[in-house]
Amino acid sequence: MKLYDYRDSGNGYKVRLLLSHLDVDYEYIPVDIMRGETRTSEFLEKNPNGRIPTLELDDGSYLPESNAIMFFLAEGTPYLPDTGIGRARVLQWLFFEQYSHEPNVAVLRFWARHFDPSTIDEAQRADKIKRGNEALAVMERHLENNDYLVGEKYSIADIGLYAYTHVAEDGGLSLAPYPSIDAWLARVAAQPGHVPMLD
Repeated sequence: MKLYDYRDSGNGYKVRLLLSHLDVDYEYIPVDIMRGETRTSEFLEKNPNGRIPTLELDDGSYLPESNAIMFFLAEGTPYLPDTGIGRARVLQWLFFEQYSHEPNVAVLRFWARHFDPSTIDEAQRADKIKRGNEALAVMERHLENNDYLVGEKYSIADIGLYAYTHVAEDGGLSLAPYPSIDAWLARVAAQPGHVPMLD
């Protein structure tokens, strides 16, 4: 398989982390989103939405969207529950990640790492911080009584939310108020096959 990805992307990191846990060989193909490389006609043939990560499967077809890629790769492995409700709970957290968490936590980090702070609207930034903290608070409440997000077992739900949570402070979100998240981050980082987001 081939993974088209941008190294600083948490969405790409989710897939790389799962591939490492699974000990799956793949070819890594860097795509620079800051230089518009996902908007070329060549890349848009692979993923018309023009986003990374995109996984090229062994049959030559392409699968975009990080959480869909994880769901596909985790099929039949310990990282995806085999019960209907377990799989639904995984999807619940992955939908939460894309709807409530990533648009705030990830965007704040992206702004901080790629833009001049003076160009960011302060009211918009304040709103992202508020909503990012709301998402983190949801996770904190759940993790106060659970070691992992689904069924007390490490899964792609944890991988999906770990990706941007563990670097939330890059975007100005303090994790100090969230001791249960902090303990969970340590549990995730201790998993066999764990790799860092950046070399």
